[in-house]
Amino acid sequence: MTSRRDSLHSRPPIGRRRRRRPIAAAATAAVLFPTLFSASACGGPADASTSGADLTVMTWAPSGTGSADRPGMTAIASAIGQDVNTKGGLNGHRLRVITCNEHNTADGARACAQQAVDARAVAVLGSYSQWGEAFMPVLERANIPLIGGYGLSQPEFSSPLSYPVDGGLPALVAGSGRQLVDAGCKAVSLVRPDTPAGDSLVGYLGTALRPAGIKLLDVKAPEQSSDYTTVARKAVGRDEPGNCVTSALAAEPTGNLLDSYRRLNTRNTKLASVIGSVQQSVVDSTGGDSGPLSGAYVASWYPPESAKIWDGLRSVVRADTTGGSTIDVSDPGVQTTWVAYEVFRAVSQKLSEAGKPVTPKSVTGLLDSGEGIDVGLTPPLNWGTTSMLPSTASPRLVNTWVTYQVVKNGRMTLQQPGFVDVRWVLTGGRPPA
Repeated sequence: MTSRRDSLHSRPPIGRRRRRRPIAAAATAAVLFPTLFSASACGGPADASTSGADLTVMTWAPSGTGSADRPGMTAIASAIGQDVNTKGGLNGHRLRVITCNEHNTADGARACAQQAVDARAVAVLGSYSQWGEAFMPVLERANIPLIGGYGLSQPEFSSPLSYPVDGGLPALVAGSGRQLVDAGCKAVSLVRPDTPAGDSLVGYLGTALRPAGIKLLDVKAPEQSSDYTTVARKAVGRDEPGNCVTSALAAEPTGNLLDSYRRLNTRNTKLASVIGSVQQSVVDSTGGDSGPLSGAYVASWYPPESAKIWDGLRSVVRADTTGGSTIDVSDPGVQTTWVAYEVFRAVSQKLSEAGKPVTPKSVTGLLDSGEGIDVGLTPPLNWGTTSMLPSTASPRLVNTWVTYQVVKNGRMTLQQPGFVDVRWVLTGGRPPA
């Protein structure tokens, strides 16, 4: 992989073929708002009650369910609230953070959303659930905005009350495709879940590869299987020069795939993936620089965990007394929740400066106004009508930027500076000149 990675630098820089946006330095990232945090599990309405001086927000994620678990997301929400509260409150208000285990079920997601309603939450922040069809209608009836959901379900990219801070799997898969085009791949295999959501990823990757004339092989992976030998063999094929494999699986299936891939002892195949399937903790657990991910390419929503822009997140995790050992700073769910809370902080600050109360209506009004929100962790976010994606299925997918990373010396590092815009792939257009 070293020789191939070095050969990338002889090719025209990626930035000449599409726009890049510089990654903001840590100094530009907003300091997390000071407020009070009070965490609870999925309790009844009495547990979630607020006083007139409090601002209540909610974060949910599955826990105790297996491969879908994201306990770090609710843990970081709890830690943020505690950190914020020790610093005096958010513009004179206590911030009350409630958390909920949605159990990776539609009923669980619906129950968490109803708890947010009963608690009179001003927003749901971060959160991880594939059951958008269950929870979004509950939030919509109460006019409660969802800011920074993980992006697992279509309603998160279509509901007028959803404000995603990343481009979900579509942007990642599109980015992975363009990253592999620039890596000189001649054929690409996509290992993805054998689900309807997985079916949609094939189209995004195909659009990314098509201008370069690269052949795409769709490899479906059963989610419940622990043996991916057959899947890995199909993806690798004859292991010929120019052969590349990218995956978009959950963390546990990714580990199973890597175990099978390692046993194949490939010589020519380049490995790639997307954040969420691969993160620094996965690189570490699979052998680091001596493991199968050495030299692998990774498309992400954000800069790598080692970047200085995450210093604030690391500081809160270190100071956490609510169980911070469960918080993996490299987890994109944790990072997305952090971004969501930073967006809420910025919105609250703007409303306070305008002399307006922080309510669900005022929050959505500001976010819908077209005024950009820049917290220094992503390109500026804007959910105004002119920023919507021209897509009937995903108009709310406004952040179409990704970063290109590579595993080098056992660490996920930026392959190139800045963000890359894959909007043209998501809209079925042509690559920019």
